[in-house]
Amino acid sequence: MLLRTYLLRRDQGNALIYNSPGIAEAAEAIAQFGGADRLLINHAHEGMYGSPAIDVPVFVHERDRAGLGDSVRIAGTFTRRTKIDDDLEVLPTPGHTAGTTSYLWDSGVHRFLFTGDFIWLEHGEWKAVVLDERLRESYLQSLALVRDLDFDVLVPWGATDDGPPISETTPPSTRRRVGTIITRLENGESR
Repeated sequence: MLLRTYLLRRDQGNALIYNSPGIAEAAEAIAQFGGADRLLINHAHEGMYGSPAIDVPVFVHERDRAGLGDSVRIAGTFTRRTKIDDDLEVLPTPGHTAGTTSYLWDSGVHRFLFTGDFIWLEHGEWKAVVLDERLRESYLQSLALVRDLDFDVLVPWGATDDGPPISETTPPSTRRRVGTIITRLENGESR
């Protein structure tokens, strides 16, 4: 599984999505593009890479803050669906973890949905995994939200190295793909 960090080049201030080792490797390039005003974490598992190798404020959902422990310095948290300026939306999507959060960015050309490990790509197929049975119902509710969102590119944190790191989509394709995941989880499967 290859993990990535993405730099969103925005007039309102660049943002990084996902914490990964790639931040250190790309520090110079990030600086050349104007740096970043914030790093948005999808879920607590990103804490395994510690604080990013650049000076950037880190934000995470309040319910995953404790899961990061002292490994990442947190500048702020959020608890609900909200907007960052007019182009970037914070969407709590609990299920993978209690504080999993997706981010919807309208670049003006495409609408990118950053889902972290909530939905990832395995051999090009959209996948999900229930890690905690107590969160299964939350996962299903979050998947229903995502199924009906308007976006055209899925951008997970991780993807297997034998397929693309992102997935272009259309509303009918999104409904079908997320519907397949919902059916599996409703039938008691873990992934």
